[in-house]
Order: sequence, then structure tokens, then C-alpha cells
Amino acid sequence: QVQLVESGGGSVQAGGSLRLSCAASGATYSSNYRGWFRQAPGKERKGVAAIYTGGGGTYYADSVKGRFTISQDNAKNMVYLQMNSLKPEDTAMYYCAAGRLGGRWENPLAYDYWGQGTQVTVSS
Repeated sequence: QVQLVESGGGSVQAGGSLRLSCAASGATYSSNYRGWFRQAPGKERKGVAAIYTGGGGTYYADSVKGRFTISQDNAKNMVYLQMNSLKPEDTAMYYCAAGRLGGRWENPLAYDYWGQGTQVTVSS
């Protein structure tokens, strides 16, 4: 089992920045991918970014490329999502996920473990 706890969400104005953190504990060796997903009310959960913890390879959704950066600190079992130039359409609940990637990185079904989420609200 892997436990994930997100933090860092909040309310910002358009153009602002936030940094989300995901702390992992438990059998972290069993999952070598970490992903960030977001879900707005009434919409499906979508992949935002992912990172391969073994080598640092990263993946991004087209909608966030150039604005968001995923990074990791393996010594602390932490994954971060730096979000810059935020837009109102980035408003959503953001979730951290972990797994061995049994599928495409942006597919929620490819992940085995999920955090409870942290809310990000961007006002215009």
C-alpha cells in the first residue's frame, strides 16, 4: 500500500502561481510513476503531468505545457507540481496518483493509489 497526501492548493488570481506537494509513504518501491490529475465539477478526471521516479522522465498535458513543471525529491518521497501563469480554466481539485503505469500516463486507470486531493481555484 502507498499513502499519498497532497498540499499546497489555494485561491489565486489569474496569472499567479501555486506549488502543489505530494508526500508518499508506505510501499513506495511498488510504484515508480507519480501523476497529477485534476477534476472540475461535473467533468472527468484528467491527467496533468506525470514523472517516472526511476529516471525522472516527465509527461505533460498539452494544456499545461510551458506553464506547469513536475519534479521530485526521491530522498523525501515527494513529488511537486509548480504551476505558473494560472488560468481560470485550471480551477479544479488536484489529485496525486502513484502506480506502475499499467497504461498511458494520462489514464487514471493506470494508477493504483490516490490522494484525497487539494483544491485549486483561479479567479479572473
